[in-house]
Amino acid sequence: MKLTTKILIGLVAGIVVGLLLGGAPEIASKFIAPFGTLFLNLIKMIIVPLVFSSLVIGAASMGDIKKVGRVGGKTVAFYLVTTAVAVTIGIILANIISPGDGLTLLEDATIEAKEAPPLVDTLLGIVPNNPLKSLVDGNMLQIIVFALFIGIGITALGEKGKPLFNVIDGLAEVMYKLTAFVMSLAPYGVFALIVPVVAVNGPSVLLPLAKVIIAVYLGVILHSLIVYSSIVKIFAKMNPLKFFKGISPAATVAFSTASSAGTLPVTIKSTKENLGVSNSIASFVLPLGATINMDGTALYQGVCALFVAQIYGLDLSLGQQLTIVLTATLASIGTAGVPGAGFIMLTMVLTSVGLPLEGSALIAGIDRILDMARTSVNVVGDAAVAVAVAATENELMDVEEGKVAENQ
Repeated sequence: MKLTTKILIGLVAGIVVGLLLGGAPEIASKFIAPFGTLFLNLIKMIIVPLVFSSLVIGAASMGDIKKVGRVGGKTVAFYLVTTAVAVTIGIILANIISPGDGLTLLEDATIEAKEAPPLVDTLLGIVPNNPLKSLVDGNMLQIIVFALFIGIGITALGEKGKPLFNVIDGLAEVMYKLTAFVMSLAPYGVFALIVPVVAVNGPSVLLPLAKVIIAVYLGVILHSLIVYSSIVKIFAKMNPLKFFKGISPAATVAFSTASSAGTLPVTIKSTKENLGVSNSIASFVLPLGATINMDGTALYQGVCALFVAQIYGLDLSLGQQLTIVLTATLASIGTAGVPGAGFIMLTMVLTSVGLPLEGSALIAGIDRILDMARTSVNVVGDAAVAVAVAATENELMDVEEGKVAENQ
């Protein structure tokens, strides 16, 4: 039985067991949740060395510094455009579905907003003054920058950089092997992660805010089917069904863990083995995407901003809605690597158009359900961009025939 099938079985079984334990959520939290935490810890254990080693090898394997800049430019451009489209879809759906109509915000419902970092501080902060501290703290943006510089340095040195390249390449191969081991436990981890979520929240938290959930889930589905299908079809001449089937293991794990970074090992594995993306492109594009690409999160911002406006009876002008698009797009990079990035982005978006932050209190109750959907589409978006970039660089293999796919 394929890993994808096993993971899906674990997901469905988790939902069923979670519903059965709805009357006793403490059982799920006490006896089942620890196994999900253990699975997440195993994933977190390999994230930093995997990201560092894969990015170094990805940058160094490109052969020249110009290619690093070219691939990096394409990648960031794809990420920004798809993010802007995603938040626009979210706003359009929120206008159509009107999730806030008929709901009343509790007067006592408040939630403390964390201050988003200024853009200048974010830009300056991506260059680490102590790379070792960045590795220890797991600061992904700083790790990415440090790894890229190491990879570029190895490329510039030529033969003299080979010994270091071989060492880091060996580390990357070890991390890929560990990834395969951890992912063999994914069906059990997914089961243990889903059961407490369903048992604790259950239908009671879904029904009052069903419109918000429907808007977000419909949005991520439309974004995937329209935007990602178009990207892989136009740039890679790839059948969208083949693409979605190939990335399904990563999408399922992302849905369960609600962590793009935590899903990165299986995203890399699925993109390389199932979609034919070269090691150098996958190792470069995917770690970058796990940090700065937040299509699903941006779409969620659009829906939630309109939802908050509606529950307060406020009408947002076209200009204000365009401000939401711009703010959410820039915030997707500006808040990268910051704990609670999704909520920080929401506070930035609400503030940008003068909406009360207290409105986010209602969202907090169902945030985990929404987080699973937006994280899943984030990961699928990373893979779509990796496929497109690989195709434009003639580094996309036909996994069935074992040859470079035609990109005409």
